Formats: sequence, C-alpha cells, structure tokens
Amino acid sequence: MLEAKNITVNYGDRSAVVDISLRAQPGELIAIIGPNGAGKSTLLRVLNHSVEATRGEVLLDGRPLRSYARRTVARRIAVVAQEAELRFPVTVMEFVLGGRYAWSSAWGWESDQDVEIARRILRETELEDFESRLMNELSGGERQRAVVARALATEAKVLLLDEPTANLDLAHQATILRLVRGRCDDHESAAIVVTHDVNLAAEFADQVMLLKNGREIAAGPPKSVFTPELLRKVFDLEVLVDAHPITGAPRMTPVHLMQR
Repeated sequence: MLEAKNITVNYGDRSAVVDISLRAQPGELIAIIGPNGAGKSTLLRVLNHSVEATRGEVLLDGRPLRSYARRTVARRIAVVAQEAELRFPVTVMEFVLGGRYAWSSAWGWESDQDVEIARRILRETELEDFESRLMNELSGGERQRAVVARALATEAKVLLLDEPTANLDLAHQATILRLVRGRCDDHESAAIVVTHDVNLAAEFADQVMLLKNGREIAAGPPKSVFTPELLRKVFDLEVLVDAHPITGAPRMTPVHLMQR
C-alpha cells in the first residue's frame, strides 16, 4: 500500500501541492484530474521520491518511502513519466528489458525469465512487431506504448502513470488502461494515473481526485466527483454529465455556448 500524508511542496514562495493525502490500496486505480499547473505531476514525483516534499510523508507498506533503498523502490514502484529521456539509441526490446534492471543479477545480465516477461508485455501492448526497431524511429504513440510496457515489465505492485495514454489513438488508449486495470484486478497492484481524459477516468478508475492550484477540490468514486458543479469549479467550464448508456459510468460533454 502507498500512502501520502499531508503532502505540501513549495518552490520558493510558490506552493505546487498543498496538504494532499491519498491512499492507494491493492486492487485500486486512482485517477488524478485537474487543469495544467494543478500540481498533478509534482504529486506523482513525490510519491516516487524523485521530489522531496516540503512537509508531509509518503509511506510504502507502513514504512517511510525514504527509508527504502532505491533498488527496492524500483522493484516496488514503477513510473511512467511524461517525458522518457533516451540518451542512447536502443531497440524496443532493450528499452523494455530496462524495466527489469532492479531484478537483474550482480553482473547486470538479463535472465531468460526477464526476456520472457518482456516479450509477454510487448504482446500485450501490441508491440511485438517492433521488438527490433530503435526507439527513436517510433511514432509518438508507439513510443508511449513502449514507455508503458517498460513500466509493466517491472511487475511492480504500485504503478505511477503520468499521462500514460498521451499520443495514443482511441483503441490503444483503451488497451493500455485495460492492462493497468487488469494489473489492479488480477495481480493486486495499485495504480495512480494522472490524466486529462475525464471520460477514460470515469470508466476505469475506482477513485478520482480533482486538483486545482495544488489543492484537493474533491475525492471519491467517479459518480460522486464528476458532477457539473465540481467540474465547473475545477475547469471553469460548463459540463453536461449524464450516464454512459452501456456502462452507466459518468459521461462528460463540454458545453460551449455561442455568443450572438
């Protein structure tokens, strides 16, 4: 279980995150929603201990996250960042195998099991035909799938995903979120997903947190959080909320009023 208690992050005189608490239980997918600059990515970085909180604490299975060795954290928490930095040309297979480094031997070589896991993840993310392609030869959507595949290859019990469906078409958005949802359902993992897509969050998330200016506006199940009043407060936009005709999940449609 990953838990954040009263997290505040200050950059000089500016507060990026203010007094945020959340708890990610095994089997649960939490979506974090908010406009640009709301503090979503900063909060995710605190949860991975790549940014130090000014106040508050992050716990992993009841212990302070900072008390774990980095290798242990890498085995327990997988991260998909908005920007994947590639300093050297690597193939898709090599890149995805990099997600197994925390489990590698003292010699740093991958095992047959590592390769088997990587190939399975490539199939699941529909990248098996790209195994030998260089990462810098991929389209934005293909590269994004490879970044998600690398995170899934860690087999970590906590997934922190920052805009995992960015640059993806509708079919691959659904594929990726079904994989993450499946990890939560079948492997008792927990996932925290930052996304701008409120309708995807409504379909796949158990809990939603709305952020604005670094502060929590609301948190709870999608049906209680995705209301016209709360969405107006967060996005300064009129939104029509009805029920999806098949799933019953909240469905959001922006209302653009034309001035005459």
